[in-house]
Amino acid sequence: MVDNSRYLSLFDIQQRRLDDEDVPTDTSHQQERVEGSVEECLAKFFDRASVDPDLPKLARSQHIEFLCRSLSYLSGDYECLDASRPWLCYWILHALDVLGHRLSAERAAEVAGLLGRCQDPAGGFGGGPGQLPHLAATYAAVSALAVLGTGTAYRLIDRVGLRRFLLQCLNEDGSFCMHLGGEVDIRGAYCAAAVARLTHVYDDALFEKTAEWVASCQTYEGGFSGTPGLEAHGGYTFCGLATLALLGRERLCDLDALLRWVSSRQMQHEGGFSGRTQKLVDACYAYWQGAVFPIIHTILAKEGSDSLSDERWMFHQEALQHYLLLCCEKPHGGFVDKPGKHRDFYHTCYALSGLSIAQNFHMGRRHVPRPVGRADNQLKLVHPIYNLLLTKAAAASEHFGVLPVPVPEEPAEPPQPSPAAQRPCPQQETASPVPERESSVPLCQGPAGQPAAGQHAAPGSSTWPAEGDPAAVRGAGPARSQPSANTTGPPTPP
Repeated sequence: MVDNSRYLSLFDIQQRRLDDEDVPTDTSHQQERVEGSVEECLAKFFDRASVDPDLPKLARSQHIEFLCRSLSYLSGDYECLDASRPWLCYWILHALDVLGHRLSAERAAEVAGLLGRCQDPAGGFGGGPGQLPHLAATYAAVSALAVLGTGTAYRLIDRVGLRRFLLQCLNEDGSFCMHLGGEVDIRGAYCAAAVARLTHVYDDALFEKTAEWVASCQTYEGGFSGTPGLEAHGGYTFCGLATLALLGRERLCDLDALLRWVSSRQMQHEGGFSGRTQKLVDACYAYWQGAVFPIIHTILAKEGSDSLSDERWMFHQEALQHYLLLCCEKPHGGFVDKPGKHRDFYHTCYALSGLSIAQNFHMGRRHVPRPVGRADNQLKLVHPIYNLLLTKAAAASEHFGVLPVPVPEEPAEPPQPSPAAQRPCPQQETASPVPERESSVPLCQGPAGQPAAGQHAAPGSSTWPAEGDPAAVRGAGPARSQPSANTTGPPTPP
């Protein structure tokens, strides 16, 4: 049995409540309400665990049923995410992958067909068929096709057009706008670097100044902001460190300050992570914050640090698992960000990814599983930078790594976004909870259930981490959230 000593008793947890020091605020009232709802969930768990020591139990079959059903049909309330179809595909497909569920060949071909119709003839993917290409939608579509992992899925990606689109989004200072004339923030750098590495359209010239621009987003707190001078945020922090790792420039940032900041985001009462200082816990940060620890661990291991554990990440893995399984898992499938909220695909995807990271210490050939509860709660291993299964990231790198870096036919002109476009969009919650009603809208068809028109046909290694080498996460290459414009993308600032 796994040591579940993090929750010795409900009394022990109650001692970790917020102390407002007799100065109550709106923030402290919200925190107290969350703590109360968490304690209600834990009280029910303790009652059940007294007769069933194998609890908690992952509702695997219910999650799979919920996700598979949603891959075919969505309720009409999801019409607001019509410009986020690649994201819906990615969230659902990756969640199923982490759970160990394999799609039928017919269903995989249907999803690949939808994603192909989202590809712009000039390069990049939009949020839906016929929509303008967008870096976040491109990242989601490429990731979803990598999850499918078939030759057909790989061949759908127009690599020449993709590189052309990345060049069009590149700014002179090394940053990337999310789409032509769109906002500039650190998500763009991560989405560009991730798809460039994964599909082998990367070269040093494409990201010549990007690492320095990303490093300039690190704040005095230690985390990263969306653009220089703003507040540190969990999703942007992941994007910043992951981008530097993909570019092989991890030491441009202050890792000590980063580790201090991200460690402070794990809530001592709830066990989950918050995204910013003095903000509430949210299940999606199980990945956005949790994935930072394996990346830092690998960097320090490469440098020969003698203070690292060879069995644990540098956060409380069991506490995070308890929060996700006891407070965020819906018994009929899906995850919520915190007790009392509605389930959605976004939080289901990132909760499962974070749960996998919390369950598994994996460095090189060393794997130490730490699932809380039943042994069959164990999930598949997730790549902390790409958020794909390790096997899927390796397969994509192997497939594309033997192909030459494509050269667009014509040089791309850098976009000239307006000053207003360079400001980040107001922070909103990505994939806001949607009330569940009778399903009616096929995900893999056009609006109102009609077949999507305008199909755009496209022409047609390594694993994490390799003996502590962060270069292993970068994939093939030489030398080795918030809604925006027409799509949603990582991360999701609450």
